[in-house]
Amino acid sequence: METLTRPDHLYIEVADRIEKLIEQKSLKVGDKLLSVRALSKEQGISLSTAFQAYYHLESKGLIEARPQSGYYVKFTPLNFPELPNCCEPPEDAVPVSVDEMINSVYHDLSSDKLIHFSMGVPSIDLLPTAKMNKSVAQALRDSKTSCINYEHIQGNQALRRQIARQAFNWGGTPAEDDIVVTAGCVEALSLCMKAVTKPGDTVAIESPTYYAIFQAMESHGLKVVEIPTDPVDGISLHELEDAIARFDIKACLFVSNFNNPLGSCIPDGKKKKLVEMLAKKEIPLIEDDIYGEMYFGKTRPKTCKSFDKKGLVLHCSSFSKSLAPGYRVGWTIPGKFKEQVIRLKRMHTVSTNTLAQAAIAHFLANGRYELHLRHLRKALHTQSLRYMQAVSEYFPEDTRVTRPQGGFTLWIELNPKVNAYKLHKRALKHNIGIAPGQIFSSRARFENCFRLSFGEPWSNRIEDGIKTLGKLIREQY
Repeated sequence: METLTRPDHLYIEVADRIEKLIEQKSLKVGDKLLSVRALSKEQGISLSTAFQAYYHLESKGLIEARPQSGYYVKFTPLNFPELPNCCEPPEDAVPVSVDEMINSVYHDLSSDKLIHFSMGVPSIDLLPTAKMNKSVAQALRDSKTSCINYEHIQGNQALRRQIARQAFNWGGTPAEDDIVVTAGCVEALSLCMKAVTKPGDTVAIESPTYYAIFQAMESHGLKVVEIPTDPVDGISLHELEDAIARFDIKACLFVSNFNNPLGSCIPDGKKKKLVEMLAKKEIPLIEDDIYGEMYFGKTRPKTCKSFDKKGLVLHCSSFSKSLAPGYRVGWTIPGKFKEQVIRLKRMHTVSTNTLAQAAIAHFLANGRYELHLRHLRKALHTQSLRYMQAVSEYFPEDTRVTRPQGGFTLWIELNPKVNAYKLHKRALKHNIGIAPGQIFSSRARFENCFRLSFGEPWSNRIEDGIKTLGKLIREQY
């Protein structure tokens, strides 16, 4: 029967069933698993597929092989620490102030000496460098001008067509003419913010949220109202509704899928309610969906844009987190605000990198993207589990940690005695970089929290880094 199913899918199916038994406590830590031969016979699979299933679980840190004894359950997700707390509801709207901490955290991004737990991107080792190089070469050959010319202000047509096709995965149905290509997701967010606000306006955002959003807000002279965000299912609709009643909110900006830094994902039904609630009040929603493709489950979560009936959702994303960070290619589907966004882009950047757009369009057109994403998602899921296990082993018992179902980051809440910025400074002396919680709030909240990226593949160096962090944390008790 094995020949009816692709082997690369079959071993994962078998491993998933065993993982489910571990999660349900049917298999407990220390329990012995079936031998490879017995598993092969029981499941009707080859010995090779049985080995692959166990190796897959071993790479996640859930089971271990004991010499001349077999495989045993090593860890269960039930052993993970508790989830972090939510922040308090907003008291008032405040001007954005971007602290010097950001400069300290990101002063040396290219250093090979640092363990970059502060970087919310995948390791270069997980990206298809060789295949992208081939796409670059082919794009140059296919172009009559060798891509030295300005591209169309709205973006490469072939790329916009491919993005429109990708939107099918999240329930979107945009035409290529609905899409505007930008220099990364931050430019998309910035153009959209400027299209729907003016200096002095108030924008609702998540708390905590990505620090670059504060920088963009600051550059546009905007105020922010921080909405409490649950580490599992995202913003509180109740608190948002209350904030709308109290403040003159002109727009909202939310990371709908796998928020950075929490990793929270707004459930699809809740997204629909959010869009409908804002539509009634004609409040635009700028949706940052840059992490949407980085899901660990069976299906991609939908976007707020997929529930948009009035053109009030300005969807933003990029290939920076999934394919080529340095190419700086993003996009927006800005709905009824498209002409404003194009006008602003013409004023600020005119055109996005011609060669990078053509290369990515070629990569997508040849069907390489989805295969790459499957491998990337599998690697990130495995890494997330290994990092969480290490945190639970090496950090103090009162540590709280998120359990993201996608993305690249863990949000860690420590004892109130610990100051995350001081921890960051001490960690740098050990060549370890972390992102302290203060940079993810306009009020420098979350002093005892920090973001830990699991974008780097698990290794002894990574484990040693987490172990060292645990020691440094205990020194602050």
